[in-house]
Amino acid sequence: MALEQCGAPAHRPFKIPQSVLVVIHTPALEVLLIRRAVDAPDGQAFWQSVTGSKDSLQESWHETAVREVWEETGIRADAPGCTLRDWGLENVYDIYPQWLHRYAPGVGRNTEHLWGLQVPAALPVVLSPREHQDWAWWPWREAADRCYSPSNAEAILLLPQFALP
Repeated sequence: MALEQCGAPAHRPFKIPQSVLVVIHTPALEVLLIRRAVDAPDGQAFWQSVTGSKDSLQESWHETAVREVWEETGIRADAPGCTLRDWGLENVYDIYPQWLHRYAPGVGRNTEHLWGLQVPAALPVVLSPREHQDWAWWPWREAADRCYSPSNAEAILLLPQFALP
């Protein structure tokens, strides 16, 4: 009898400490933020851009960005009128203590690769209720101010340099 059938939880593989941050925006620099279903440890609302880890070491950064955008928003990054751009930037940061258990023992830092996804207009979003509970489009400076993560806010502040003309 499998362990799952005896009531023991199935072993979930550890997360890979390589992730993407995708700033989704319109040509007018409105930025989509999504609110995590669980707020930050200090009780603040946890607004963020699309983020997510690679599913395997073989998955490319591009594949991870496309998959995460779809899973978290229902937006197809390769749809007509959408442009996904690799910003060629990475953040390396300490993983929040409350999420360290998701990673292999001894892993404490994550490398995050930055992307921008320009969409033709502020689109409706389909959230995964297990992960997120709300979404909104804001002007880029206001979106940066609402981000919980400093590295996410910094990425949004870079948007005018990377947005398509």
